[in-house]
Amino acid sequence: MVLYSMSSSIPDTRTRILQATCTLLEDSPQKTTRMADIAKAAGISRQAVYLHFSNRAELLIATTRFVDQTTDLATRLNPSRVADTGVERLEEFILAWGSHIPEIHPVAQALMAMKDSDAAANEAWSNRMQAMREGCAAAVQALVRDQVLMPEHSDAEATDILWTLLSVHNWELLTQECGWTQAQYVAKTIAMARRMLVCT
Repeated sequence: MVLYSMSSSIPDTRTRILQATCTLLEDSPQKTTRMADIAKAAGISRQAVYLHFSNRAELLIATTRFVDQTTDLATRLNPSRVADTGVERLEEFILAWGSHIPEIHPVAQALMAMKDSDAAANEAWSNRMQAMREGCAAAVQALVRDQVLMPEHSDAEATDILWTLLSVHNWELLTQECGWTQAQYVAKTIAMARRMLVCT
């Protein structure tokens, strides 16, 4: 994963901390990553890490956002945000998030593995999933605005369905266990979402 612009040969301290955290999470997804481990990997003191992040939860949340930034998720989401119709917004959102999952997956895998026994990891992953859920809710509201949401679903139920459909766990099962290609995953997820949520 490219974690910083190649035009910046010496990343600042905050960026080095986030890069080190990503690397440690990816290399040891089953192991709790301590602030001391991150400091060592970043080549700084533990006190220097705490100058930028007051606790592990704050650092892990920042790490998930760092991955979003370095993979330019905001730019990818823009076509969804400016879509003319609710169906277009739904499809563009699925394309953006579905394409982002392979990039965030190493960090996501580590946080999911730790979250049951590590409160900071649980908070970081819950924070990330809540942000994704807000994107799902916005897509559903666009369907409601256009009066094309399946009448059998409430807004909340439709958001639940889309949020579950786009879970990292489902992506893992389909691409890693079932052998779907990334393109197949995105195309079929869009098709499933349309059948489940959009009345025609």
